[in-house]
Amino acid sequence: MKVEQKGNTTTIRNTEGSTTEFYQKLNHEYTTFKSQNLIIDLSHDKAITINDIKLFSEMSKLHKKAKKSLVLVTYSINLNDVPSQLIVVPTNLEAHDIIEMEEIERDLGF
Repeated sequence: MKVEQKGNTTTIRNTEGSTTEFYQKLNHEYTTFKSQNLIIDLSHDKAITINDIKLFSEMSKLHKKAKKSLVLVTYSINLNDVPSQLIVVPTNLEAHDIIEMEEIERDLGF
């Protein structure tokens, strides 16, 4: 797991063997990151499935309750299959853009 912080956003890259192992490690260390906007970069895992993505549903719910953003980055799945409570984009640039837009919406009271 590689962690980079830029402003109020933390990017966490999956350097583990599988997305499931990475999720378990991230979930164990979640309290460290819960007060920051998160970009979870899963782009290196070419064998990722929609079920792997769904693992992050509960974490995403908790993050939204805390008025923070959680965005997953992968281009290896069909984005139309992603549950509506998750935000999945194909690039890190798009993830930063989503977080910026959500920050503006929160500042405006939406």
